[in-house]
Amino acid sequence: MIVKILILGMDGYIGWPLALKQLSLGNEILGIDNFSRRKNVSKMDSWSAIPILEMSERLEFLKQKFDNKINFLEGDLIDKNFINEIIKNFQPDAIVHLAEQPSAPFSMIDQDKAIYTQHNNVIGTMNLLYAIKNFCPDTHLVKLGTMGEYGYDSGLEITEGFFEIEFRGKKATIPYPRQAGSWYHWSKVHDSNNIMFACKLWGIRSTDIMQGIVYGTSTNEIINKESYTRFDFDEAFGTAINRFCAQAVIGHPLTIYGQGGQTRGFLALIDSIQCISILLKNPPEKNEYRVVNQFDEQYNITELAKKVQTIGNKKGLNVEISSFDNPRVENEKNYYKADHIKLQELGFQATRAIDDEIELMLDDLIKYKDRVLEKKNSIIKDLKWR
Repeated sequence: MIVKILILGMDGYIGWPLALKQLSLGNEILGIDNFSRRKNVSKMDSWSAIPILEMSERLEFLKQKFDNKINFLEGDLIDKNFINEIIKNFQPDAIVHLAEQPSAPFSMIDQDKAIYTQHNNVIGTMNLLYAIKNFCPDTHLVKLGTMGEYGYDSGLEITEGFFEIEFRGKKATIPYPRQAGSWYHWSKVHDSNNIMFACKLWGIRSTDIMQGIVYGTSTNEIINKESYTRFDFDEAFGTAINRFCAQAVIGHPLTIYGQGGQTRGFLALIDSIQCISILLKNPPEKNEYRVVNQFDEQYNITELAKKVQTIGNKKGLNVEISSFDNPRVENEKNYYKADHIKLQELGFQATRAIDDEIELMLDDLIKYKDRVLEKKNSIIKDLKWR
């Protein structure tokens, strides 16, 4: 059975390999993007370390490989008429919502970027919810959130979305408290609350993914230059392991903020795609708001830097680690233990060990060392959070 999937944000780091995966499974894809990721990374005076094709070239590659099962439209969720027409005409079985400004540091640069992030993410999601309600109420909405919605400094173990409490003799199940640490993360919290309410109010079905930090350059479907996904390494859009690997290949010290004891959950790109695919195959019931924590392993930043250093040195890269004053407002050493059971119950198993993935990343990035060197000044922009 062919499933019709609408991927919002198909040009992005996760959206593109997800489209490749779903097309390889025989599903029909309509992709939407406004190319804001390319534009915002350019504002940081950076680019993808691994060169990627323009969307017109990407589509030509996909249509040659998958016939007419792929289409793409440029547009913005902020335009409610645009998303209304898309939902009404395409009638997707599932919608994967990746069309948001995804960077916490970018949202903290100044007032304009904070407001842009909140407006883009919250209003875009509200327009999407109303379009689903009015034109395709049985679709399965998969929203990519972040473990950062919970926050990292509470000192409590983190459940998957909800937890039980007892207060003054009464018991209840309530949403896990959110203690976000950036304007970006708060925009995702607002999205989660709005989606949860929409499920209750209108009976729609949704999976809200609280995803850990994703790293990697490849999936099983990324096999040649035409299929490469983007790989950012600047201070705003480059995530921890990705940025460390880019720094390693050009001889830049790996940048640890403060004490380096910040602990987070991490997931390889190939497994992010695997998890989303599992969730698409196993939708929740109508009227259900399902929350899953999506990561594989937990490490602190120093542990990750040492892994990159060890593997890089074996490749002759002479990797050093340096501590920088922390520009963020966060605990530099935190207790962190989070549940991630639901995806395992649905069949998730990690594809590669983190050390093997880092080795593959370094091999891929060494080929494009000159591109990283050309934009090396974007690695440390001194983006202070207050």
